[in-house]
Amino acid sequence: MTDVRIGQRGSPAGQPFQAVDLDLLLTPAGQLDTSDELATAVVVALMTDALAGADDALPDSRDTDRRGWWGDVDAEEIWDGWPIGSKLWLLSRTTITGAAARKGATTVQVEDYIREALQPFLDRKIATRLDVTVVRAGVERIEARIVMYRGDELLLSLQFANLWRGIVVSAPTG
Repeated sequence: MTDVRIGQRGSPAGQPFQAVDLDLLLTPAGQLDTSDELATAVVVALMTDALAGADDALPDSRDTDRRGWWGDVDAEEIWDGWPIGSKLWLLSRTTITGAAARKGATTVQVEDYIREALQPFLDRKIATRLDVTVVRAGVERIEARIVMYRGDELLLSLQFANLWRGIVVSAPTG
């Protein structure tokens, strides 16, 4: 099945990151762009809010909204799909901490959430290997690099320059 390509719209300069705005992209001929399907699927998987578990700490203790997407209800049974999204949103009010913190390093939490969101790509044999590198790149900045392989073939390389502000996508050419 063909998927459409999406691209991110930038946030106003100086404004805190609140959401990712994505647009359907068009080719120069005015048709929907269907290239980079895997990159689109990975971006949707990471930038969509997954349903928080009953034991997950929500960003606002006064809020009971565990988010998630209604289409995930019985997704596997109904259409042989899988729940879409990541729990990265749970970190929206988190201070970036190091390994000595009670909850551990924020970068480890980010990597765990990325791996959890992308595990279905491995389970369904879309990719055979996933490399995730997450680093703290400043006081309020975490960067993540995601590389997917099928065998020895590079399928996709995504660089999230700032998980709270923007996405830079680069897919292999050729």
